[in-house]
Amino acid sequence: MNHPQIDLTGSRPEPQQRVAGGTAAELGHPLLELRWYGELARLLADPVMCGRGVPRGDGRSVLLLPGFLAGDNSLLLLALFLRRIGYRPIRCGIRFNSGCFATFDRRMVDRLVGEHDRNRRRVAIIGHSRGGHYARSLAARHPNLVSHAVVMGTGLEDPLDVSALCHWAAVTAQTVLHTGDPQRAALGCLTAGCTCAPSQAFNMVVPDQVRMTSIFSRTDGVVRWLSCVADYATCVEVPGSHLGMMCSRHAYRAVAHALAEPSSSDSSDSEISPRHNRKENDG
Repeated sequence: MNHPQIDLTGSRPEPQQRVAGGTAAELGHPLLELRWYGELARLLADPVMCGRGVPRGDGRSVLLLPGFLAGDNSLLLLALFLRRIGYRPIRCGIRFNSGCFATFDRRMVDRLVGEHDRNRRRVAIIGHSRGGHYARSLAARHPNLVSHAVVMGTGLEDPLDVSALCHWAAVTAQTVLHTGDPQRAALGCLTAGCTCAPSQAFNMVVPDQVRMTSIFSRTDGVVRWLSCVADYATCVEVPGSHLGMMCSRHAYRAVAHALAEPSSSDSSDSEISPRHNRKENDG
């Protein structure tokens, strides 16, 4: 689904711009992704990494889902941050995210059910990039298990609205999966028409009882930022790169504030406040 170009600073929307093949908008801005080294350095020197200046957590379990071609270790700093501010980060057990929904779905659902049964409360989910697609699918199917879904650099309507280089990587992974597994080829894994249940759930409505937050950057070099904006989510703009969201002080602040917002159906939560768009540029 295409969204009109919007300006979250409050100015009037700009008309939708169509892009001709081979332009920079389609190719993305891969060189901008080199900024993540600087973003990591700034995070490590920022007070937020020590849990300062952000809301304290309520002890809730938070399931972390890594991006395409990444693994649990890519979110180790985020897990450390969450632990420091009072949450219980949970690794999903993904060593290498091939991008296939069906491959990891049972594992993710088992983690959700286990944490929910152990603590008798719903679990929050944070997903980076492709991990955000999984988070959206889980939230739509299991609102009784999920309290918050926070996605970072994730297309909420079209999972393939990405740069040419990322699309090429997805096609390569798709070819490998389809060649080695005829069943996945029949399902159409890693295509827009994938028919597996978790992939189909990506297009389902996310119930209001799950608080949905989308953290995005207009200078994302991988995912088209407009695809990260949806009216059913609180959309938070941060500066920085796509890869840098895993280690961005701005994204971490946005995560802490998102998790601190009450969700519906939890006995300890109050009524959900209206969803809105905002910028996260403090610090």
